[in-house]
Amino acid sequence: MTLTLPDLDFLTSDAGARLLVVLAHEDLSDSHTLRLLTRLRRDYAPAQAGAALALARLRLQAVDKFGADAARMFFTADALEQASDPLIRRWRQTWLTVSTDDRTRGFSPLLQSQSLPDSSMSVVDACCGIGADLCAFAAGGARVTGIEIDPLRAAMARLNAAALGIAADVLCADVRDGLPNARLAFFDPARRADGRRLYHVEAYQPPLSIVRAWQHPQIAVKLSPGVDLAELADYRGDVMFVSVYGDLKEAVLRLPGSSKRTALLLHEDGAWMLDAPYVDLDAVIDEPRGWLCEPDAAAIRAGAVRTLAAQCGGALLDDTIAYFTTETQPATPWLRAWQIEAWMPFSVKRLREYLRARNVGSVTVKKRGTAVTPDVLIPQLKLKGDHERVIVLTRLRGQQIVLVCKQN
Repeated sequence: MTLTLPDLDFLTSDAGARLLVVLAHEDLSDSHTLRLLTRLRRDYAPAQAGAALALARLRLQAVDKFGADAARMFFTADALEQASDPLIRRWRQTWLTVSTDDRTRGFSPLLQSQSLPDSSMSVVDACCGIGADLCAFAAGGARVTGIEIDPLRAAMARLNAAALGIAADVLCADVRDGLPNARLAFFDPARRADGRRLYHVEAYQPPLSIVRAWQHPQIAVKLSPGVDLAELADYRGDVMFVSVYGDLKEAVLRLPGSSKRTALLLHEDGAWMLDAPYVDLDAVIDEPRGWLCEPDAAAIRAGAVRTLAAQCGGALLDDTIAYFTTETQPATPWLRAWQIEAWMPFSVKRLREYLRARNVGSVTVKKRGTAVTPDVLIPQLKLKGDHERVIVLTRLRGQQIVLVCKQN
């Protein structure tokens, strides 16, 4: 169900608020929908019952992103999906700090021990949606103005700020008509339309090129993590790929910049940054060593695989493959590693014989640089046994190989 402004008027009324309290204690699973709606329609109009049920379910879905606050917030399905991860929202607050080191001013990627809130920091959140990042900036101490063209989302952003006790202005307007002055313009364009993902930055709504007319001292644009870097080349901005616990979440274009690419990894207890070199490092390519290393997706997208391999004393298997191997297990949050038990040129028969001889009955298959798929390979192995292994299909200097690794 798609919520409307009349739905929101009901949901924010005393009757709607009471109904939402009731639904917060109900089983909202699909199997109970008919029974629940039938009961609710004794006291509420069908549209009212449907709207309340839709919002109650969205609040449950929103717990992962908003925790306990989700129970008093307002969402649309699309806006909730686009809302930033909570650790990323917390990281954005570090943009509002000033440091004794001017190099960290404004876009400090990690919270500096000597950084303090900048009481003069002003932010305009362009396309603020239901206000997730807007509320994070305001909670970090900034004076924030949100701009949202959709009247429903703008209303929800106001309600969410009020529910969280946050002071922020939200204007229902089109960012293509211009933005108010601020030290930072944060732009989060829609990357979906009619349920379809939009892959090109000029297909975003509004398109990325709108920022060329903005005169703000700092501009940050939230992009799809799969953005084509060639489409950003003319902007000459810095691009950061952001991962949360190894899950690639977004890319951020920062203007002005120097065409730098960076990976950021966020955990609840820390944050790590990895810079890609301006010029590709010479790659050490060698046969597999003791441990296979799979870099975090943010490091791969940022082009920092060779940097990470050099830091870990590792060697690539192929200069086009984002795997490398090391003699010992690396101690870094930037990768997953598996101990290599054996490796060989790829042959289904040889691999099957090797696994059968070791009583392996279950395998997890990983692959890079090969057309062979797990769905095809696993039935061909015809495994029986009690042990498990990780099978990695990849290339060594252009030749197909398979690595057998111990299960972590």
